[in-house]
Amino acid sequence: MSRRALFPGSFDPFTNGHLELVRRALRLFDEVVVGVAVNPDKRTPLFTPEERVAMIEEVLADEPRASVTAYVGLTVDEARRLGAQALIKGLRLPSDFESELQQALMNRQLAPELETVFLAAGPTEIFLASSILKDVASWGQDVDRFVPPAVARRLRERRR
Repeated sequence: MSRRALFPGSFDPFTNGHLELVRRALRLFDEVVVGVAVNPDKRTPLFTPEERVAMIEEVLADEPRASVTAYVGLTVDEARRLGAQALIKGLRLPSDFESELQQALMNRQLAPELETVFLAAGPTEIFLASSILKDVASWGQDVDRFVPPAVARRLRERRR
């Protein structure tokens, strides 16, 4: 039986930190699905779900055991639909742990068969947040070192 994990998030945009977590998760699981969560209650995203999926697919083109999907609804429902055994959650700062643990405990109540695996960000990615990158990029600053080339290219196109 294949071990599959779902790595959920808004990924607006997908960063080098996200990429690092996918690669590390692939050491633990046979397959990792990056799940682009579409949350209509969040503020207007910079990229549409389709654009985010396309960017991430391009970034992960050399990772045959990684795939991308977009979904609406509860993450546990998407994990079940995909046949995932685990959810991957990245932690940057101690404050992340509090909110992620709360979500993990609720997910355990809703789907006890799913495990949540927390992966700590690496030292070069600990400060990376998509919201901060969007703000910096919107002011014309170079963010190429923080995102994969496919994402950097789209960020430059978007600010023109």
